[in-house]
Amino acid sequence: MYPQSLQQLIDSFRKLPGVGARTAERYAFQLLNMSRDEVETFANSLKQAKNKLHSCRTCGNIADEEECVICKDKHRDATTICVVQHVKDVAAMERTREYQGVYHVLGGAISTVKGILPEDLNIESLIRRAADAKEIIIATNPTLEGETTSLYLAKRLEGKVPLVTRLAHGLPMGGHVDYADELTLIKAMEGRNKL
Repeated sequence: MYPQSLQQLIDSFRKLPGVGARTAERYAFQLLNMSRDEVETFANSLKQAKNKLHSCRTCGNIADEEECVICKDKHRDATTICVVQHVKDVAAMERTREYQGVYHVLGGAISTVKGILPEDLNIESLIRRAADAKEIIIATNPTLEGETTSLYLAKRLEGKVPLVTRLAHGLPMGGHVDYADELTLIKAMEGRNKL
């Protein structure tokens, strides 16, 4: 239906998560409506990101130098480490503007079903970093894999760091008790605070 070069562009957009045929088509036509300079800038941005970005040597976050901007920031509390599954989780935590420690990105979670074992994750460098930490906050997702990873890390970190904590789980702000599933309610009861 379309010329081969346009169809290849549409097919390339379809490789992105959450992009179906119609959205890919809209993206392709949007690029065609851009000026040559805008398309060139867009293409260069993609190339630059792919060529320059890599994992931070300290924490595993995304970086364009040896260390990410958070690890290089001397105002951060390097003795408090928040352990997350993915780079996107760092961005989510940073949006709160509340946390002033550093991070450690595992690169996933333990999942025997998917064949992801502890040695496939960025765990050994966390164990080494624990020697200088006062607290390690485990902020893995509240899923079976996240809980498995959390328990594994707690066991590995036992005796290596003074305090290992887990993010609280429970009802979201604005949520309704009658819509919550049983596990969420159990976690909310376990994590209740004194008023």
